[in-house]
Amino acid sequence: MNIPEKTIERLSEYRRTLLRCHKEGITHIFSHVLAGIHGITAVQVRRDLMLIGFSSDTKKGYDVEVLIDFISGILDSPTPLNIAIIGMGHLAQAITKYFNGKGLKMKIVAAFDVDPEKVGKTIDDIPCIHMDDFEREVEHLDINIVVLACPTRVASEMVIPIVNAGIKGVLNFTSKPLNFPLGIVVENYDITTLLEKVAYFVKENEYRNDL
Repeated sequence: MNIPEKTIERLSEYRRTLLRCHKEGITHIFSHVLAGIHGITAVQVRRDLMLIGFSSDTKKGYDVEVLIDFISGILDSPTPLNIAIIGMGHLAQAITKYFNGKGLKMKIVAAFDVDPEKVGKTIDDIPCIHMDDFEREVEHLDINIVVLACPTRVASEMVIPIVNAGIKGVLNFTSKPLNFPLGIVVENYDITTLLEKVAYFVKENEYRNDL
């Protein structure tokens, strides 16, 4: 199934909302309610769900539990995916604390660093291993995805080890966009650029309000 990237992002967001609703005892939700939570239109929600083949909108709205299962069948891998973090600084530790325990079919199983103060220790239940052992441990732990949270100045040096280890996906949190060979899925997540984008629209809104 060929699903646009933005639709995949929204499906992930829908599922998180639906999981919260389910936890609160909400059994059904209308498309316009789901849309309002995410700041989009009900038409967009229905279009996204129709695209993945889900259309059981009854007079009570979507069945929350059924929709969670349906979206999970689209997003989740048949088998759990193991993730590693490269660089175990404050950002990486925050990511680890947030991510693990979410009940997803993905788990951060290891971190890699070169700092002797971190290597050999367990941080938030995640073993921190030296980068020298990266390729061996990726194979041993069956790691599929890496989160790159190392200093930007060494980000480029991580490309070859990642490729050689057979990693299939990279989420890059450094401010340096990285290119990988075809076959490796890469998402460059530049916090500085995103903040500058937010700051720009804040400035524009303030300018309009002053007119």
